[in-house]
Amino acid sequence: MSSTLSDAGARAVRRAAGELDALLGAYHATSRCHAALWTGDPTGPAHCRSSSRRRRPPPLDGLPRPAASQPPVAWRAPDGDALVVALAGIPGTWLVVGPCPGDGAELARHAGFLRTAVQEQLQAAVEAEHAAHELSERYEEINLLYAISEILGRAVTLEETAATILTELAETVGAGRAALLLHDRVTDTLQAVAAVGPRVSELLPIAADDAESASGRVFRTLHPTIVDAQTPVSAAEQPYRAGPMLSVPLVWSTPQGGEPLGVVHLSGRRAGPFTAGDLKLVTAIATQIAAAVQNARLVRASLQQQRMADEMALAHDLQMRLLPRVNVAAPHARVAARVAPAESVGGDFYNLFRLGEGRTGVMIGDVSSHGYRAALIMALAMSATAIHAQASSDPSETLGAVLRSLHEELESTEMYITTFYAVVDPARGELRYANAGHPHAFIVREDGTAERLGATTPPLGMVDEPPSTEARPWRAGRDLLVLFTDGISDAVDLTGRRLGEEPVLEAIRAERGDDPEAIVASVFRQLDAFQGGARPRDDLTLLVLRSEA
Repeated sequence: MSSTLSDAGARAVRRAAGELDALLGAYHATSRCHAALWTGDPTGPAHCRSSSRRRRPPPLDGLPRPAASQPPVAWRAPDGDALVVALAGIPGTWLVVGPCPGDGAELARHAGFLRTAVQEQLQAAVEAEHAAHELSERYEEINLLYAISEILGRAVTLEETAATILTELAETVGAGRAALLLHDRVTDTLQAVAAVGPRVSELLPIAADDAESASGRVFRTLHPTIVDAQTPVSAAEQPYRAGPMLSVPLVWSTPQGGEPLGVVHLSGRRAGPFTAGDLKLVTAIATQIAAAVQNARLVRASLQQQRMADEMALAHDLQMRLLPRVNVAAPHARVAARVAPAESVGGDFYNLFRLGEGRTGVMIGDVSSHGYRAALIMALAMSATAIHAQASSDPSETLGAVLRSLHEELESTEMYITTFYAVVDPARGELRYANAGHPHAFIVREDGTAERLGATTPPLGMVDEPPSTEARPWRAGRDLLVLFTDGISDAVDLTGRRLGEEPVLEAIRAERGDDPEAIVASVFRQLDAFQGGARPRDDLTLLVLRSEA
């Protein structure tokens, strides 16, 4: 380096020479004013770096060299009057402007314009040179940043890569000890997940609110710090430290601000105390680690959610498989049924039984509430009805046996089941039923009349006695047995308006001559149109049966 011109400045001037030649040449072409950039020591020879002339002028022995703080100096050049201007920010550089057409004022105007233009050009070159120099000086740190980016990019879990990251970081900074601590929300402690020097098993958790520990302070304040060797720390923090310790928070940036995730410690530096550059480097690495920690947590949460979704989908499939196929009633009856739980699983169910002599047992149930608890009671009810329906052809006796089987479960869960059970006997032209609190059970006659098959007792689980058996005439091939749960009649649209029971019956009356499958499909189309995308608040179940004539 010369006494007045820094190495970076000199390299910048040389690098910008071609661009300055073009600038000065273009200015001369439009203004006929000559200009040249000279560099050198105040007492040594001057060198022309750029010029408006095709051939650079020879060295000027008598070139005045004012300081940057001085005004332009007039100078009688070999070919005419000129002004010499010192350029601020780059020592040892002067701009010689002239000769130019016009008087001294015109020359000063040219000098002022060119001084600004050349200074901006050179300043940009100097800044680029400084950036290149800094990149060269910080090569190891930059290389570390890239290396850690690659490590995190191919990481399966953070735990698998934390030790590698710490090793790379400790080697670059020259630290003999390093530790990565993550915050455990349950215990409100900072726990080591990776370490260089001591083993992780040797490092105790540090309370996040520990006033004596640098870890707790850095975690709470989100401010990186360098703790000198004389500053006391808590007993739990002693194994992390060997002399001065550099501590940096792991912070996940959110729109609401920084969320602290943990702390990175470095200690036992072999080449003197930690520097501000070390602090800056570790802070940059900590930002990458914090992003990796949060991403790992998000991935873990996503996997858990996906696993839960898979399990719920499996539970849904299993529950739907508990329901009988509608062709169980063939050839004595044609049945269509659809169950749509409000959640993955629900408490609505139906059951069908072939009871001999052309008779068909038909049951619908609605467990109070919905979701998993209701689904468990539903599964028990399905199992109990499958057993007891074959033991008796009397609906009251069947529901009484079901009630006794489920009594303890209904009592302990404080749940109940609205249940309707009918035995359709086409040969005798009779339908016998027992209804425990189920509100939506009808015979729809050939002429469209809907006869409600009303409840005679509250739902199973509310009382200890089963409902009595009732009988109604049944005309095979003409009458429809229609059963649905209150999730259908209580469906609401986007404004909260309730559908009600009568529109459902109207839709069934309008399609009563069709097959049961068409009737069920028509009702659910009506439901979809009415709800307009509103999410069902309860399970939806509809069953339609017609006996073969």
